[in-house]
Amino acid sequence: MEVTTTSGQTRPKKRSARHLTTVYALSQDILCTVFSLLDLLDLGRCSCVCKSWRTIISRSKLLQTLYSKQQQNCPIISDMPVCSEKILKIHLQRLAMDRHKSSLQEGTTDVFQWKGHSVGVDQCRMKMGLILTGVGDKVMRLWSVENYKCLDEFSLPDRAPLVDFDFDESKVVGLVGTRICIWRRNGKRSIFSSRESLFTKGLCMRYVDPEAVVGCEDGTARLFDMYSRKCSRIIKMHAGPVTCLALSDDQLILSGSSLGSVTISDLSSDQRVAALRTTDCGGIRTLCFNPCSHLVFSGSTSGYASCWDLRTMRTLWNIRVSPNVIYSMHHLRGDKSTLVVGGIDGVLRFLNQDTGVVFSRCIMDENSVSNSSRDSYGVVQIRKARRLSEDTRIDLIPKSSRPSIRCLGVGMQKVVTTHNEKYIKIWKFNR
Repeated sequence: MEVTTTSGQTRPKKRSARHLTTVYALSQDILCTVFSLLDLLDLGRCSCVCKSWRTIISRSKLLQTLYSKQQQNCPIISDMPVCSEKILKIHLQRLAMDRHKSSLQEGTTDVFQWKGHSVGVDQCRMKMGLILTGVGDKVMRLWSVENYKCLDEFSLPDRAPLVDFDFDESKVVGLVGTRICIWRRNGKRSIFSSRESLFTKGLCMRYVDPEAVVGCEDGTARLFDMYSRKCSRIIKMHAGPVTCLALSDDQLILSGSSLGSVTISDLSSDQRVAALRTTDCGGIRTLCFNPCSHLVFSGSTSGYASCWDLRTMRTLWNIRVSPNVIYSMHHLRGDKSTLVVGGIDGVLRFLNQDTGVVFSRCIMDENSVSNSSRDSYGVVQIRKARRLSEDTRIDLIPKSSRPSIRCLGVGMQKVVTTHNEKYIKIWKFNR
């Protein structure tokens, strides 16, 4: 289209910004052609990007067609039973877990590192494509997993130390000194805390809305109702300090003690269900629970990782996987194969959940680095990770390549780690 100027000349009309070409300008036929070139798992991921892509993929039956090709004995899609959509979802989940495991086991790895705080940060949580970090400079920061940008900040209301925290879609919950504090993530920002001091010293916290559970130095677990802002129950868990907590989907509290035991109590009845013991003499430093397999995992101060089946309360394995303290362990929700472990020696280890066998070990390669600038928080340094053989002597590797892993979180083909230093690291594992 042309426009006429005041001088009588004509010139092309400039396109407005809203008419710039984007992926949404492509026709359905072109998108179908592009989608048909993908494998089943990547096509499933595309169907989750937006409603329009999901509609196109659903109407074209591309997912069902690819699935039918993989299943040679599967009948034509029109003859498939009503539950075929459920079967397809289960199959996609299995493919995703297989890809996750294989990338952790043998893929190449890029480590993205950036300065996230002014002083040491030793805790992190990762979920929903977001990372929450904190402890040290009296502020928590929420980061994007994809571009490492700071999306929000949550300042502490007073000078009390930040002990532990977690978050969900709508709020951030933190254990600050002797109080529970809540920050709303969306809409008008507000901070409120408990009406009175609930305990002399809290060491750890976990929460499932609407309750937070605090593990205390006196061996108790204290339940805090986030709506009434009061301590609703006190449960005696151990004779010594409660050092770590995990919550199950069926109202069970799992707690680890510095005395080396794991206690399980029922939230609904306040009754102790079981007490689990490890064979080593170290205290329990970290716990995690897999609701898909009903397995409980613990890491000790002496480097042992242990596993129990919650259905039978029996020990499945107890193996020393590190020469010293295990600070953190985690697994991807829905993954029943791989457990990621980090500790004082700075080696990222990957264990088989069924056997406890370490199948891979990683450290950051200090000799490979490139820089890419970004926002006011600084520069992202991109390094390569290298895998260690079983007989590698860890003590001969410089500590600059393996700072202590104080906390970690696991996502699909990625792990976030903090090291009680200013930097945050994301390990991205490629197929």
